[in-house]
Order: sequence, then structure tokens, then C-alpha cells
Amino acid sequence: MRLVPPVAASENTPATPGSTAVLGKVYDGPTPSQIIWEEAAKEGACKLSTPRVPFCNTPCGGSAACVEDDQCQDYPLAHSAGKVTVKGLHTESGEDGFSMDPVVNAYQPPANVKLPYPAFAEGDVISFQAAGDYYSGFTLEAAGIAPLALTSDTLTLESGKPVSLAWTPPTKAGSSRIYVKLDISHHGGTKGMIECDADDTGSLGISAALLTKLLDLGVAGYPSIVVARKSTGSTTIKEGRVDLVVTSTIEEAVQIPGLTSCTSDVDCPNGQICQADLTCK
Repeated sequence: MRLVPPVAASENTPATPGSTAVLGKVYDGPTPSQIIWEEAAKEGACKLSTPRVPFCNTPCGGSAACVEDDQCQDYPLAHSAGKVTVKGLHTESGEDGFSMDPVVNAYQPPANVKLPYPAFAEGDVISFQAAGDYYSGFTLEAAGIAPLALTSDTLTLESGKPVSLAWTPPTKAGSSRIYVKLDISHHGGTKGMIECDADDTGSLGISAALLTKLLDLGVAGYPSIVVARKSTGSTTIKEGRVDLVVTSTIEEAVQIPGLTSCTSDVDCPNGQICQADLTCK
């Protein structure tokens, strides 16, 4: 479940109201990744990881992924958990919940249910109760969160210098956490990223050492940072663990001195050409 913030009107597009999006699936296993992220350094709540792509001599096909050298893992399948009754989400028409039936083993609010932004207050108990079907019945609960609001200026990344993130802290401490992903090379083939899992206190510093290592790996056009506030509830059934995640996410551009991002040559200074990694050179 995620908060979708409103978007102000622009010259060519009308304003878009905010909403609360709900989408659920219960899989029979974890989703495999075709990239192995290996920790290269860690300081405090943050770590720097670099990617490694395994190779399988025998192709895994469309139903599986190569997760380690010559090792395939099947993609999981979603199955029904029966009717799900939701409480703690306030609809635009004033109800305090609704029910969802699986459609192709996926859960979404019925077409006649509209959820405002946000559909809950900070600290509210949100519950999902599944009647059971292919999977055993279960009940999940998570706390409502306040929409994330960053208060720090646009980040400028320079070798040898730390950066600080700031946001409006929650009024109720301990029910949510902050997750950060800083990837400054994804448009050129990701060479590394910094991830943080921190207490939701209102501020977080990323050390100069980690940032310098990340910059040394290389950059590409339109670098960005993703910051998310999350509240999570989990339960265990005989088939495994089920999670309910409530999230509010912001993605913002970051500045890197000397880097000019582009989508075509007209975005570049005279004499420079827009490269495949969306940088002017």
C-alpha cells in the first residue's frame, strides 16, 4: 500500500489529486534477482553495494532467473488467500473499510471504492483479514504513517564531503522507518548504490567515505535519490510469511558538479554531444 501524492498543474497538464493505492499479491516464494548486490563498505545505517551478474551456461528460460553461476531459481506464482476484509482505510464516501476478492490472484479495491490521500491518520491501525483459500487465512496489521516531506535542500554530491538528509519526523516515534537508495549511474548500467535503513528521526547523514567510493565507481545522467517512509506488519502462516507494507516515497534529483544530464544534443553546451548514458561530453 502506498501514498500517491497530488501533482500540481503544469503548463500542459492539469493537476492530479493524491490517492492511496492498494495492491496485494501472495506469492509462493521470493522473487529472484538477476543481480547480486555485494556489500563493499558500511558506515552507520548506510552501506555501499556493487553489482555482480551471475552467468548460467544453460539458459534459465522465461520462468526462472539465473541467481548464481549455473543456478536457476523459478519465479514465484501468486495464489488466492480468499476474500480480504480491510479495516482502517477511510473511503471517500465515508466507510471505514471494504472487502477485496482476488482477480487473477491479485487484490485491489473494487472499482466503486475510492481512497483519498491519505486514507488513514498517522498511527491508525490498518488491518487486512484474509478468509483463506489456497493459502491459510491470516490477519495483518500495520500502522498508518504521515506522508513523507523532505525539508533538506537538493543534495550536491562531491568527493570528500558528506551529505545530510532532513525530513519532517513522525509525531509517533518507532512505528516507521526510513529507507534510502542513492543510485547515480543507473542510466549507464548501475555500477553501485548506497542504501540506508534508518530510524525515522527526521535526519540522516551519509558519510564522505561512502559517497566518495560511490562517485569513484562512475556516474550517469539524471542521478537521483529515493527516500521512503515505511511501516510494516508481518504474520506467519504454515506456507510462509506474509507482509503488509505501508509506504510514502519521494524521488528527487541530485546535483553532481561537472555533470550535465541530457536527452538530446540540444540539452548540452556548445560542442558537446549527448551520450548513451544521458550525459553531455
